[in-house]
Amino acid sequence: MDMSSRLLEQFLVVAEERHFGRAAERLSMRQPPLSQAIQRLERRVGVRLFDRGPGGVRLTPAGEVLAADAARLLAAETAALDRARRVGHGLEGDLRLGYVSLLSLHYLPGLLSAAARELPGLRVRLHQDSSAVVAEMVLAGSLDLGFVRDPSVVPAELVTGVFARERVMAALPSGHPLATADALDLADLRDEPFVLPTESALPTLRAQIHLVCEAAGFTPDVRAAADDLTGLLSYVASGLCVSLLTEALLDLPVPGITYVPLRGAAGRLESTVTYVHRPDPDRAVRRVLELAVGLSGDGWTRAGGCRNVSPDQGTSSFG
Repeated sequence: MDMSSRLLEQFLVVAEERHFGRAAERLSMRQPPLSQAIQRLERRVGVRLFDRGPGGVRLTPAGEVLAADAARLLAAETAALDRARRVGHGLEGDLRLGYVSLLSLHYLPGLLSAAARELPGLRVRLHQDSSAVVAEMVLAGSLDLGFVRDPSVVPAELVTGVFARERVMAALPSGHPLATADALDLADLRDEPFVLPTESALPTLRAQIHLVCEAAGFTPDVRAAADDLTGLLSYVASGLCVSLLTEALLDLPVPGITYVPLRGAAGRLESTVTYVHRPDPDRAVRRVLELAVGLSGDGWTRAGGCRNVSPDQGTSSFG
């Protein structure tokens, strides 16, 4: 016969009480079945576990060893079951999270802090890449959750939603004559050389910059292109170009760059941060998304700028 958890539990209670009658009462059972259970255990082990006497029982040396091991076995079993329940409820385990570069400064610190506080058993493993690569990794299953800026690259099989929006501002070399303005009309930049993302890196952002400039009455004079954010910032900081970038970059001060708000219709342009996951996500993904959407204040948003939105508020094509 196998040593079931119930049998080991009965053995430990007898060992603690040193009396079959008290042990049976504690176990809510009659004494004869308990005595029979211990006898079966002794036959299974092949040695005597208790020395019986008129005043009760005491463990033999073999019983002492089995009691210590049985206590560890039952504790491990309880811990394993509890951990499985916690993982099933998204409270423990590993969550693989992908993101694009800027999010690491403006959003992830607050989210990681909230997850550590609310879900202390959950380990969040981070991976930074482009929006397209993050989305493909989520689709392939190598990431559980992704945060991207260009929803146009997300495969249709994935679930997406917008939880944050940010204003778009003019990024100017600090020595530029317009850098001291309180706000600009987009048309003020009609004669300026622009640096834009490449079509392969951020096609939506590039297309929207062209559209808003054309709506302001001019075609941007694109003098340079960059595959990533650092390249865009480098061109602006060098004094060679201007660009249109998100206000989240205010959290990443770069020497030589000044951000100026836009007036009119251009001032209402927004960049979105979009979450991406597979259909029917596990509980850990849902819990982290709940934290992300629920965060507010300095831990997540910039006052007067980007804001939290619920997943059903729609998406913007910018960014």
